[in-house]
This record gives sequence, C-alpha cells and structure tokens, in this order.
Amino acid sequence: MSRFIPAVERIQRARALIQKARDLPVPAEGGKYDFSYVAQVKAFLQDARDMVKFIPKTPSATAEIKEQVNQIFQEADRGDREILH
Repeated sequence: MSRFIPAVERIQRARALIQKARDLPVPAEGGKYDFSYVAQVKAFLQDARDMVKFIPKTPSATAEIKEQVNQIFQEADRGDREILH
C-alpha cells in the first residue's frame, strides 16, 4: 500500500516537475521538435497534473489549496505552450 502524501507536498512536487520540464535541455539534433524531447516534456507536465488532480475533490481541501491546484494546471498549460510551441 502506498503512503499518503499531503496536499501541500503534492503541490510542491508538481511545481518541481514543471520546473524539471522547463530545465530539460533542448537536444542539438532535432531541436525542440525531437520526439523523445517532446515526450519527456509532456510526461513531466502530465505527471504534475496527475499529482494534484484529485486534491480539489477531497473534503479537507481549503479554498487556498484549490486555488493552488488551479495555478498548477495553468502553469502546466503555460509551460506546454512556452516550451514546445
């Protein structure tokens, strides 16, 4: 059985994953259109979304936590546009 990860820690991990996607070096060959690069970036961003997607549905989620989750989704979307487009 996996251990429980508090919402605050999940939010921190999600932000770290988004930063990891931003810090991923663009390959010299193929540039930002290299398939493995695109797949890695999308995987990091999807993992960040998956890390927090159920937090708003928990009964203990405050309005502040829900707002932070919305910010994570916006950051992931913005990261996708900025990194890959």
